[in-house]
Amino acid sequence: SSQQALEQARAAAEELEDLKAVAKGLEEENGELRRQARQLVRGPTSSLLNQRLLAEGHGLRERIQVLAAETADLEVSSGSHA
Repeated sequence: SSQQALEQARAAAEELEDLKAVAKGLEEENGELRRQARQLVRGPTSSLLNQRLLAEGHGLRERIQVLAAETADLEVSSGSHA
């Protein structure tokens, strides 16, 4: 039973690390999209492209929030098995 709990904790820790990596990648992508959007707003560009970039950034922020919540849940779960 303790061996099973240990294996579950290890699996949760691995999943947590994977989620952290995904969240970091999304944060970096979000930052790049925000930089691109700022540059586009300054120069002559189509408002459709600006809207698309802003929507992508918003979607990434939502995804980051979901991943952050999942990460927090995993941290709580793995902490209770440790």
